Amino acid sequence: MAQLADTVLPGESRSEWIRLRTLIVLRWIAVIGQLIAVTVADRYFGLSLDIGLCFAVIGCAVVANILAMFLYPENKRLTEIEATWTLLFDIGQLGVLLYLTGGLHNPFALLILVPVTIAATALKMRSVLLLGAATILVISFVAINHIPLRTGDGTVLRFPGIFLFGFWIAIVIGVAFQAVYTRRVSVEMHTMSDALLATQMALAREQKLTDLGGVIAAAAHELGTPLATIKLVSSELMEELE
Repeated sequence: MAQLADTVLPGESRSEWIRLRTLIVLRWIAVIGQLIAVTVADRYFGLSLDIGLCFAVIGCAVVANILAMFLYPENKRLTEIEATWTLLFDIGQLGVLLYLTGGLHNPFALLILVPVTIAATALKMRSVLLLGAATILVISFVAINHIPLRTGDGTVLRFPGIFLFGFWIAIVIGVAFQAVYTRRVSVEMHTMSDALLATQMALAREQKLTDLGGVIAAAAHELGTPLATIKLVSSELMEELE
């Protein structure tokens, strides 16, 4: 089936089916969510955040999106390396933001699973393993090193140690589970797609052969009728001459 796909789309693999526009839209959604979360935490919950640094980190994602929109065509499809670096940037950007906002004490740390899930859907296994390892490394770092969440009166907000460890374990397991499960579902979908493509190609080939057979039969009929007439006339002339 993989050979069939390569034949239909020469020189192109499924890892190059991701459109840059898709990742740009997803990043815009992430940026909006991050802006809302930081603003609400600062304005309405009274958490003492370094709002300037937080907005600067979010601004990096905005700049990356704007540059991608101006430097590349809207319908550009990313290569394996380009998609991997794009998702690595997203992991790093979210990791820095988590560092500034409490690390694993920030419940939004769970969103770091998103880039791995996207990679498992479309990229090759080596890229998925790389992104999974980067995610685990980042989440392990911010679990230990981060700027604590503080309220306006200086109270530090912390989860109990056992809960924090459980959250870290859950994310690590989630990275592995999401990668394996999503990868398997994606492979099955691609297999079904290849089978459908092979069936469609076989039916199209059969239809072409049927059409060709009809053309040949018609041509034979057109050629056969004059020849039969000539043979009949010549036979009658021979009989008269005899």
